[in-house]
Amino acid sequence: AAMHSKPDGEGIQFPSLTSGVLLSHYKIIDKIGAGGMGEVYRAQDTRLGRDVAIKVLSSHLAQTPEVRARFEREARTISQLNHPHICTLHDIGHHEGMDYLVMELLDGETLADRLKRGPLPVADVLSLGAEIAEALDVAHRRGIIHRDLKPGNVMLTKSGVKLMDFGLARASAIAPMTGAEADSPTMSRPLTEKGTIIGTFQYMAPEQLEGKEADGRSDIWALGCVLYEMATGKPSFEGTSQASLIAAIMDHEPRSILELQPMSPPGLDRLVRQCLAKNPDGRWQSAADLGRELHWLAEAGSQAGVPAPVAARRRRREWLIWAWALAATAAAVAAVVVVGVLPRTRPQPSAGLVRFSIPAPEGMGIQTDPPSPVISPDGRSLVFAGMDSLGISQLWLRPLDSSSAHPVAGTENAYMPFWSPDSRFIGFFADGKLRRVPAAGGYSETICDAPDARGGSWSTRGVIVFAPLGEGPLERVSSEGGEVGTAATPDSARGETGLRFPCFLPDGRHYLYVSIPSKQGQFDIYVGDLESKETRRIMTASSAPVYAEPGYLLFARSDRLVAQRFDLSTMNSTGGVITLGDAPPTTTEGAPPLCAPARDVLVEVAVPTPNTQLEWFDRAGRPAGTISLPPGRYEGPTLSPDGRWAAVMKRATRRGGDLWTVDLGRGVTSRLTSDGRVVAASTWSPDGRNIAFSYVPSGPYDIYQVRADGTRQPEPIVQSSVVIKNPGVWSPDGKYYVYNQLGEATGMDIWMLQLTGEGRPAPYLCSQFNQFAWDISPDGRWLVFSADETGRTEIYVRSFPEPGEIHRITTSGGAGAHWSGDGRELIIWTGGNTLGPVLAVDVETSPSFKAGTPHPLFTPRQDLAGITVTRDHKRFLALVPMEGAAPPSITVMLNWQGALRRSPGESEP
Repeated sequence: AAMHSKPDGEGIQFPSLTSGVLLSHYKIIDKIGAGGMGEVYRAQDTRLGRDVAIKVLSSHLAQTPEVRARFEREARTISQLNHPHICTLHDIGHHEGMDYLVMELLDGETLADRLKRGPLPVADVLSLGAEIAEALDVAHRRGIIHRDLKPGNVMLTKSGVKLMDFGLARASAIAPMTGAEADSPTMSRPLTEKGTIIGTFQYMAPEQLEGKEADGRSDIWALGCVLYEMATGKPSFEGTSQASLIAAIMDHEPRSILELQPMSPPGLDRLVRQCLAKNPDGRWQSAADLGRELHWLAEAGSQAGVPAPVAARRRRREWLIWAWALAATAAAVAAVVVVGVLPRTRPQPSAGLVRFSIPAPEGMGIQTDPPSPVISPDGRSLVFAGMDSLGISQLWLRPLDSSSAHPVAGTENAYMPFWSPDSRFIGFFADGKLRRVPAAGGYSETICDAPDARGGSWSTRGVIVFAPLGEGPLERVSSEGGEVGTAATPDSARGETGLRFPCFLPDGRHYLYVSIPSKQGQFDIYVGDLESKETRRIMTASSAPVYAEPGYLLFARSDRLVAQRFDLSTMNSTGGVITLGDAPPTTTEGAPPLCAPARDVLVEVAVPTPNTQLEWFDRAGRPAGTISLPPGRYEGPTLSPDGRWAAVMKRATRRGGDLWTVDLGRGVTSRLTSDGRVVAASTWSPDGRNIAFSYVPSGPYDIYQVRADGTRQPEPIVQSSVVIKNPGVWSPDGKYYVYNQLGEATGMDIWMLQLTGEGRPAPYLCSQFNQFAWDISPDGRWLVFSADETGRTEIYVRSFPEPGEIHRITTSGGAGAHWSGDGRELIIWTGGNTLGPVLAVDVETSPSFKAGTPHPLFTPRQDLAGITVTRDHKRFLALVPMEGAAPPSITVMLNWQGALRRSPGESEP
């Protein structure tokens, strides 16, 4: 490569590349500019035919180990982030002594360049500021602090802002830097020198200047500085030297925005001042909250922030919800504290059941399968798992004497929370671990491994019983951590494959749980004992039960939520069942319909089951056409090989539905089954004539096939006494059918059936881990599958039909995969309990297998009922809720016991 060096900044030497030079398969076009760590070039990716931006590390700096490590840290940091307002990292490489990053090429100008022309209109300040806050929120949720937010690192494009240059970012969980790393230079402005603090002084928070640990609130300070400059055209703090600038930041307040721009909304001045609080505790505590406030200011207009009626208007909607509940119960409740506080005395028997809803935080969804909202034992707080637009989950805590919820730090990717008996801690599962976090705030702690959990419960004896896997035993561990032991084991003689969803009884010794699989839609319910391995079956139900004072079990029976008396002295259910309403739908086998209640309060998720319709999306996730269907809840779309037809399941009950086909050209549907026993997604044969699906004609899950034209009745492909079998895929030549089957001691395994001759099912891949087959390459030589051997599910490719050579494709999780018709690309589905980003990865299948680095295409909306992709990978087909469908919300039920006492045939307790 033709190279030369030139001085830049403070005499640092940068490599310069001439037009036409190749870095690997990237062809340099021209230079864009220089930054603190190197030069940036426009280049062409000759393999994919797209223009990209390449950032090359200074050759002088590359000789410094700590700086090179920082460069690599930048790559790792950015690769974890996927958001419309964060610049995308495509690749990282090393060529002839040069380290470089390949990034999204952005068309626009930096905010620093725009500010040279003066302040921005207020509407732009608010909208662009909200976009920056959203990007920071995503980074913070991933544990990443930017640490160098400034106008030069914000690009203004036609699609909004793009936050750039995470070169100073690092994971917030890492210990503070010391030594050489702490002295690495920024070189971003003249006021930063080698050997000083990391960051750009003008936008650094006081705690950073003091050398203290930075957290998300330090980025909020920087965003406050940026907002101030956007609104006024002037820096928030100025100085003629480093010393005077630091003194201004540490000791002075900036002039009011209203003084410099009198037409600005007062609320903006208040918002920025809170960002610039010297003490981090006085600032906005999350970028998400700051973003929501900016959105509200934009909606409220120029009067936002006027002291008189604004606060009242903002709280009015919350007040109406709680005030309605208060009014409805006032006549029966002896004492009720302010709005939202739970009754402290038991309602009189004449009081009726009261229901009211709590919506999800703005821009968030609620994890509903299994249900996540759970009330604390003292009845004061509600915790639930919320999901953002990217499918990233986090626990949210809402004190019931408050009108809003706040995120719980350190709970990213959390699901299935549960409380300690004293209401001080929250247990939850995340990233293959059982964890706990103080409800009052603090660091979350890992208790033990739980790779694919199915529920936990915390005893008054300080023991947690939990299901670490979808299949297998219940385990027990001290709530302080330590050795893990077995609490209860599935009985293979009874056909049990797993135990799930434990729920402790008041004595702290006995616990309820459900065994799987179901038998004709019913599960066996057992009571276990911490002091012995003895278990006893007490009932059957359509779900796991939860215990509720004074002496009831709450569970699903068919599609209804019911209650039944339970005698703690005999451990037996007694009397008839009493219907409370509809049971929330769930597809997680055996999941309870709601979480354990507290006092007189029940909490459940109100999950609407809206009708769905098919919608096309392009490779960027943009809508590209709708196919209306007859009214119904359709799920799990799959496409025929020629792309002309889709197969869908039309749900009939919470346990299953029927298989239908859709003519995508005409929007005409045809029914293929009619008994409501289809329970899993379908797959098409290579010739498009047959469709395979999971079917429950009796007890076990069997795999059946039916002619796509409806001319024959369903017939079995794989039928055996093995309890669970899931559809897989036909080989392209039609010789093999590959499917997933539950092993007694090995979890989910991959099996194959030779369809020619007298072929019999044979194992392809069996281990102590769970594996699922997804697709076979068009040349029939490679099987793509998922496995959880690392503690999280990742995507792999292995030679086929002989299981030999194996390659790992993903490193940050993958739930499924689909091969393109030409065999040159894999689409990767990510996420577990939520829909994660859709990834694409270039592959080669001949003469040997090779794979590139997965890169994101888009993140699907979280309310989809299934998504698939065409064989050419140009379009995606998804089932989306019909327009106007209500989002999930949390339903609080007060005095539910009073409703039980008034039910016919139910005696007083």
